[in-house]
Amino acid sequence: MRTLVVVDMQKDFIDGTLGTKEAVAIVSNVVKKIEEYRNCGDQIIFTRDTHQKNYLDTQEGKNLPVEHCIEGTDGWQIAKELVVTPEDIVINKVTFGHVWNKDMIAGEEIELIGLCTDICVISNALGLKAVLPETPIKVDASCCAGVTPQSHVNALEAMKMCQIKVIGE
Repeated sequence: MRTLVVVDMQKDFIDGTLGTKEAVAIVSNVVKKIEEYRNCGDQIIFTRDTHQKNYLDTQEGKNLPVEHCIEGTDGWQIAKELVVTPEDIVINKVTFGHVWNKDMIAGEEIELIGLCTDICVISNALGLKAVLPETPIKVDASCCAGVTPQSHVNALEAMKMCQIKVIGE
């Protein structure tokens, strides 16, 4: 069994307050990747960036003063194109990376996809690598987008240096 971690594929990061054309462009690839894992009976985990109404008063809000992914809003929702089933795990996280526990991961191999490559994808990939150093971890670049195209490439290069395999370039 494998584990697919779908990072923050939420409306605000795709075509909402922090959306980009690059994020919009990967949605169909992400849909196909999820279907591939689901058809094989693999584990699928969705993370969801989750902020509260006081976001602008938080450290992140002071550094990125754009309200986004406020719990309960349309922008907080996982993109409607992505099917989330009752078998999937959905994690609401309050910062870039989730605090992973090795007991959460059922697969013998982990793949990450989603948004943003240079913030939340890299944070979660490195967090998983720290908890599961002997588990193969990969990131599909064709299913990720960064804040900018250059920061996306920089994040992929940084992950390669940390022994995370990058595919789909």
